[in-house]
Order: sequence, then structure tokens, then C-alpha cells
Amino acid sequence: MSSAERAVLDWHESLSPALVADPIVVNGPRGAGTLTPAAFAEWVSRSGISLRVLSLHPVSERVVVASQEARWPSSPSWTRVATVFRVSGPLVSAALRFPDLPSAMSFAGLYVALAATEQA
Repeated sequence: MSSAERAVLDWHESLSPALVADPIVVNGPRGAGTLTPAAFAEWVSRSGISLRVLSLHPVSERVVVASQEARWPSSPSWTRVATVFRVSGPLVSAALRFPDLPSAMSFAGLYVALAATEQA
């Protein structure tokens, strides 16, 4: 298991702001932006979401897509979603949610290709 995969699993197990970079880039059905670790933890807590990792798909050394099941307090059933995680050292520095694994994998591939062609 890569260090990026371990960071993603560690975050899922604890949902701790100590495992999140400052700032963290987020995206979901209600918007996108950057948050402090404390604001991200509060956002996750306020949503009441429960997450289960089904599988991890490493895309690069720092980018991992997680296929997940999510459940919110308003719904007793689990819903499949996918999240693109970027990891900086041991910290999650981006969590970008998508409605399904193919969408997340497509974005992650594009993101990695874009980053690889960035000029200093």
C-alpha cells in the first residue's frame, strides 16, 4: 500500500482535522473552495455523513480515487460515490467528491496530466 493510500484510509478511519492540510481543497454537490482543517472537520460533522471505502485506485504518487458508500442522516440507505483525494506528505490536501467512480477517475487522470505539463 502506498503512503497516499495509507493517508486516505487513515483520514477515513478518524475524520481527524489533524490529517488534513491547511488549506484543503474541497468539492461537492453544494460547492467548491478551500477550507481550514477545522472548518473541513466541522463541515463533515455538520453533514452527518458516514463513509465506507469500497476500493482505492491510485492514479499517481499523490492522487488516489476512493470508491465509497456514503449515508446521510436524511437517508437510511447507502449511496455509491467516489472521491478524488490529493495527498501532500501524510496529509489529505484535496477531497473532491463525484457521483460515481468513472467520473472521478476521468477527472483524476485529467488532473494528473495537467499537473505533469505545468511550467514553473
